[in-house]
Amino acid sequence: MGRSAGAESAGITVAGMPVAIESSNIVAGLDLEYRQKGLLWYSTYKVAFAGAYEVLNNTDTDREVTVRLAFPAEKAIFDDVALSLDDHPLPFANEQGWASAQATLPAGKTGLFRIASRSQGLESWTYGLGNEVAQVRNLHLQLTTNFRDIDFPENALSPSVRSETPEGLRLSWDYRDLVSGYRIAVSLPQRLQPGPLVGEISYFAPVSLFFFFFVMLMLTTLRRIELHPINYFFLAAAFFAFHLLLAYLVDHISIHAAFLIASAVSTGLVVSYLRLAVGTQFALREAGIAQFIYLILFSYAFFFKGFTGLAIAVGAILTLFVSMQLTGRVRWTERLAGELQVADAAR
Repeated sequence: MGRSAGAESAGITVAGMPVAIESSNIVAGLDLEYRQKGLLWYSTYKVAFAGAYEVLNNTDTDREVTVRLAFPAEKAIFDDVALSLDDHPLPFANEQGWASAQATLPAGKTGLFRIASRSQGLESWTYGLGNEVAQVRNLHLQLTTNFRDIDFPENALSPSVRSETPEGLRLSWDYRDLVSGYRIAVSLPQRLQPGPLVGEISYFAPVSLFFFFFVMLMLTTLRRIELHPINYFFLAAAFFAFHLLLAYLVDHISIHAAFLIASAVSTGLVVSYLRLAVGTQFALREAGIAQFIYLILFSYAFFFKGFTGLAIAVGAILTLFVSMQLTGRVRWTERLAGELQVADAAR
């Protein structure tokens, strides 16, 4: 009859054969709670589930029916489990992950079965309509949440009505005669994951350094500033100090605080070194701005999931445009030849 991640799956049978359900009225509430383990955040939730199902005995004899409530996870916690028929509690037995109860449905009568429980889950909540393609009549499911940032996984039915509440959202699915192989499901919002984020920033650090060195090489050539490969070695070491410090700080403080500290330390190393090697003006203006763009902004783009690639692509195109405009009138043969002559004279 239904299935919800970390909550309920139920069935009603007569002599082992499923009974048609005339209507389903389900109310569920999700209470999101973020929990952290190490560097990972988990979107856990508590769910209160209550389902009312009308079942018709269209025969001329009383029928013995069996109600079975499945526990979808062996090690999950279920509380306040209750089964009833026409508001009369049904005693149930726990059998290999199922709560099973029996009741008598009078001839020609409609019985109202109620199923309720409290449970908990992780990352998503699902209410299945049956195996493969199922037919459901007079279905009404209302889901309330204490959060608004919600998503729907693939192969899931979108709600018929969506409205905001003071605490979160109220979602409703209403179908009179539904035939579908899809399920009703929602994905809970995910918090920023410090560990994977720092790993991704560090993985693309060489790309960031390439942009920085490209701009530095262009600026020093235009300004006729000589930087030795040893200078670039120290710049690279100061550049990667950001990633090293960020990786170890994030285990002790928030990702945003760690990012700010690592940015300040790396920028301070680069600027203070170039102040001695080249001069204060170049260190603060050209080098400082270049590092802010190609280290800090480049790395911060990874905070915006789904837009990182676009941000880097736009930044690369803008860098190309500015570089072409600044060097369009440069005669590179003459410029490089002049620098080689100066280098030979210095020897």
